[in-house]
This record gives sequence, C-alpha cells and structure tokens, in this order.
Amino acid sequence: MNAASIPHADLAALLKWYVDHGLDEAIGEEAVDRFAALPPPAAVPSPAAHSQPMAPTPIRASTPPPAVRAPVPLESPQLVEDARELARRCATIAELEEAVRAFEGCALKRTAKNTVFADGVPGAPVMVVGEAPGADEDRLGKPFVGVSGQLMDRMFDAIGMSRERDLYITNILFWRPPGNRTPTLAEQAICLAFTRRHIELARPKLLVLAGGTAAKAVLDTTEGIMRLRGKWTTLKLDDGTEVPTMPTFHPAYLLRTPASKRQSWLDLLAIEQKLRELAVQ
Repeated sequence: MNAASIPHADLAALLKWYVDHGLDEAIGEEAVDRFAALPPPAAVPSPAAHSQPMAPTPIRASTPPPAVRAPVPLESPQLVEDARELARRCATIAELEEAVRAFEGCALKRTAKNTVFADGVPGAPVMVVGEAPGADEDRLGKPFVGVSGQLMDRMFDAIGMSRERDLYITNILFWRPPGNRTPTLAEQAICLAFTRRHIELARPKLLVLAGGTAAKAVLDTTEGIMRLRGKWTTLKLDDGTEVPTMPTFHPAYLLRTPASKRQSWLDLLAIEQKLRELAVQ
C-alpha cells in the first residue's frame, strides 16, 4: 500500500504507537535484513608473505585529556553581599518587603509569578519560617496557603493560635523554585540575608522552623530534621538578638507521612509551654 493512500489519522496513530514503544529515531531509508548471509571474511595474509621485516609503528605521545572546568555558579558571591547590605539598610518590615520585591539578584524571580513575602501579623509572638513557596503560594502571593498550609493552620488552631492573631509566616525563599525542586545553596544564601533581617525586624518571642531545608539554612547546620526536630535551640542574630527556636516537620512531610503527626503534636505542645514560660518572665 502506498503511504499516500493511508489516512492521516492512521499514520498519526502509527507514529504514536512507535513513540510509545520507544521507536523514536529513523536509522535509514531502507530496512536492514539481519538474516542475510554475511560476506566472507577478508583473507588474512600469512607471515611468509612478508619477505622484509616490517618497520615498527612509532609510538605517539598520548594526548592529555581536556581540562575539566569547574561549573560557574549562576549567582556570584557578590550578590550575597549585596543582599546583606541591602537588608541591613532596612529599618522596618515594610522597607524590607519593598527591598525584596525590587531585588533582581536571585534567578528564581525570573521564573516565579509572584514574590511571596509574608502572611499573618508582624510582631506576633510566633514566627514560622518554611522552605519556599509552592504552586498555590506562587499563584496567590502568600506563604502556606496550599494544602500543607491548611494543615498547619489546623495544627496551630489545636493549641488556640491562628495566623490572624498569633502567627507571622514566611519562607527562607521568596520565589518558587521551578517544579518545587530543592533550592540551591546559592539561592538559599542570597535569600537568607533578607530572612535573617526579617526575623530581627519581626522580633518574635520564639521561632518555628518548618522542615529540614529551613532548619539547616537558618541554623547553619548539616544536621537533618530527624535529629533537630523537637529540640529547643537558640538562634543568634546579627544585631545580638537571641530567639528560642524549635525545628519541626514541614506540614507537606506530614501529609506524606501521617504517622509523624504525633511527633509534631509534641512539638506544638512544647511551643505552647514555652510561650507560657516567656509570658511570666
């Protein structure tokens, strides 16, 4: 049958079938008959055919492999210093937010829809710092508004707290990484300059770090969240402020691992108890 006489839809279906089965490359114009008889092997000349000794093949010096160049980071270390200097100049949270929204030094901003700065009440007793905005947060411009954020609201509500009254919420990153991938160390370093200043200006009574990425970045440690969670530590900020800090599981992790909710509940009870202790001091 001539290919021109085959309906277009059938040809498209055939091509899709090829692709689904991994046949996505045309090797040649004509099919190769793998069962055809192979040509006879070429005759190998006998040693007697050479009446004169063959000259030895000269040994060529081996060519050194090309030098491997270290990958060039997308962000220069100077950008981290620029972010720190810009953050230091901000005297209020409003000024810091304006500086973050105007900052062009983080490549994530070019792929995100919105700058996700904060939500809740500035100056609230508890400040929550997560990792990075997700799809819902990027779309709405607020942190922790997706399914994991709704779980976090219910968790704090269980100890009588809400973001409208008791919580101030942000992330270490202000822009969503493409595909929700883990942010690079360069991206974290640039945004963390603003986040640390954010904590200084918000002056919470205590800090909650949601998830391993946020905990390791803010506390400058390599310890994982399994070791860090549930243990009080003290965050020392550049202005000399010391903030009681509780690392805990990210709500997104709890959605994937419901059995860990019991440990997070113990963390919440510890947060409630710490607030009572701070209130009487």
